[in-house]
Amino acid sequence: MSTGQVIVLIVVLLVIIAVALLAVRASRRRKLQKTFGPEYDRVVADSGNRTDAEKELREREKRHAELSLKELSPESRAQYSAAWEEVQIQFVDSPEQAVGTADELTTRLIAERGYPTGDYDEQLANLSVEHARTLGHYRDAHEISRRSERGEASTEDLRQALVHYRALFADLLGENPVPTATDHDTDAPGSRPDAASR
Repeated sequence: MSTGQVIVLIVVLLVIIAVALLAVRASRRRKLQKTFGPEYDRVVADSGNRTDAEKELREREKRHAELSLKELSPESRAQYSAAWEEVQIQFVDSPEQAVGTADELTTRLIAERGYPTGDYDEQLANLSVEHARTLGHYRDAHEISRRSERGEASTEDLRQALVHYRALFADLLGENPVPTATDHDTDAPGSRPDAASR
């Protein structure tokens, strides 16, 4: 082989290696985007650097893999469903208290599933691996709950908080905690769509 042919061969091999690396990186990115959904975009926006964000998300996956998560027994699932129905009933007379109870009930469910519940940001990171689809709801509910504690939340805000808590709650249960009037009714917190808006 001539020197020119060797150089061309080396260049071709380098191009093939570069394309393969790009394909692997793109595949990893698609996997992270599929796993984390909107959380992927949020972490990228917060970090300002896609590489750092993807590293953080892969670290979340590693930490999540070390957790001892468990499914709920049918009895426990039924108890949580009944407790959620009580929260909805409570909302009619005491919206602020109902939101506080929803927060406590959701945290208890998170813990029973095996997620650590100490640090809020760590809790979000752990939940993001399997529950990214409803994590935005949980963030919104938590923020409204904090505003409620300061007396800064309207009744409509509190109703929205309950709707948001319900999204993560149902996701953690693996089903709707209390069946809604229609399958498409995602705004109503429970079987009585108007219960939280009275």
